[in-house]
Amino acid sequence: MTARLAQIWRYPLKAIGRERLSRVELSKGETLPFDRYWAVMHDGATKKLNEDGSLGQWLPKSAFLRAAASPALQAVSGGLSDGKLSLSHPEQGEITIDPNVEDDAERLIEWVTPLWPENKEPPARLVTAPDALTDSKKPFVSINSLDSLSELETKVGGRLGVERWRGNLWIEGAKPFAELDWIGRELTIGPARLRVMEPIGRCSAPAVDTQTGKPDHDMVRALGEHYGHSNFGVYAEVLEGGELAEMDEIALVETSGDAEQPDRDSDA
Repeated sequence: MTARLAQIWRYPLKAIGRERLSRVELSKGETLPFDRYWAVMHDGATKKLNEDGSLGQWLPKSAFLRAAASPALQAVSGGLSDGKLSLSHPEQGEITIDPNVEDDAERLIEWVTPLWPENKEPPARLVTAPDALTDSKKPFVSINSLDSLSELETKVGGRLGVERWRGNLWIEGAKPFAELDWIGRELTIGPARLRVMEPIGRCSAPAVDTQTGKPDHDMVRALGEHYGHSNFGVYAEVLEGGELAEMDEIALVETSGDAEQPDRDSDA
């Protein structure tokens, strides 16, 4: 396998915005720095807050604004710069806030409210927690494949792009969907070492065109029809950290117990 790290993406505000990085420092047992560091909690979940209004624990995605419940959120771009969140939406325009300033946090709530369905609990509070507010409680990074994406785009007959999948590390140079065969195996990306833990089962969020915020392709259905499952990408645990950069080489770690892996039948 000759594979490289093609793209690095981070999502400082859960489900709202995205930013591409040229390099990132991974640490053992942690997510990408500032990935899903903040989230907007809806009013129905605020009872989980401490008396001082802080969030002291990880909570599942159902406690926060999320794209599966509001396709319009998928069209938000932007991320973290000099300690401030700068976001943009084709209908809402642009906003820059300091997430540590209460008045700025309230401005963000006002800005995002029109993008959230009126029949759901309204946006209530910008929060952070001791642990990253990723969909998985465990501190994983996500790995997706441009080769898998290209094959899937061919099957659905249109461009899908990387943005809708909200993955961290995008690789290229492996066979399409080979990453699903790496569960339980270790790999190196540049100086870092990771263990692939589990596939990422997809929900309805990737069905949305990130330019418009409108649904265009049912990805759960497409994956099921073409591959017999709804998995796209994998979660990995960082075993040894290091600074990653685009174009870093990727290699599977061979052990004495490894057997030759059969080619994956991507049409299964």
